[in-house]
Amino acid sequence: MSENIERLLKGVRAGRLSTDRALGVLKDLPYKDLGFARIDNHRALRRGFPEVIFGKGKTPDQIIKIARRIISSDGILLITRTDTKVYSRLKKIYPKIKFDKKSGIIYYRTTPPPIKTGKVLIITAGTADLPVAEEARATLEIMGDPVEILCDVGVAGLHRLLDKMKALGEADVIIVIAGMEGALASVVSGLVSKPVIAVPTSVGYGASFGGVAALLTMMNSCSPGVSVVNIDNGFGAAYFASMINK
Repeated sequence: MSENIERLLKGVRAGRLSTDRALGVLKDLPYKDLGFARIDNHRALRRGFPEVIFGKGKTPDQIIKIARRIISSDGILLITRTDTKVYSRLKKIYPKIKFDKKSGIIYYRTTPPPIKTGKVLIITAGTADLPVAEEARATLEIMGDPVEILCDVGVAGLHRLLDKMKALGEADVIIVIAGMEGALASVVSGLVSKPVIAVPTSVGYGASFGGVAALLTMMNSCSPGVSVVNIDNGFGAAYFASMINK
């Protein structure tokens, strides 16, 4: 891979290759094969942020090997759905690494994040939706997005939301997180001119089917401008919001 990069640099210096063309080629350079994982070290060029590790289902050894490779290449690490055991082992290698227990996120940066001017507002229907909101908040902060959380303003007491119209108006992107029937996303979208990202959660009684009821409600929103991510996917909503904000 280093030989390919050197050839690209020579081509740029000699005027045979434009900088834009060189970047285009770099985006498709090979990944790093660890045997059990193939690390895409050029994802930041394509998406604006390095590969993120989904911790659930991976062993601590696998996570650590992947993490070391990503940090050496990009200087930024984000692990979602992980635990204290992984954090304790990584902290011995990277003493400044951080762990957000509420969201289950481990993060590390060798340089400060680029500060964006747009604001992302996270809204939850209920207090039980906060774990998903915390995952979104932590992700946005790592990516350099100003973020605020407005919690427990669901449709069962709509006056609580209407009382916060100033906060909705100041946001550039809004993430709405709701379980039960998931109606809050449509309500918020009908009140604002901003893009709304809806996150259904698995919060609810039996007929909510672990978040499927909220997912279907959000996908069937009659208000335009609502994008929907998967159940409990606070990270995915935050990543999308950050891309819009950029």
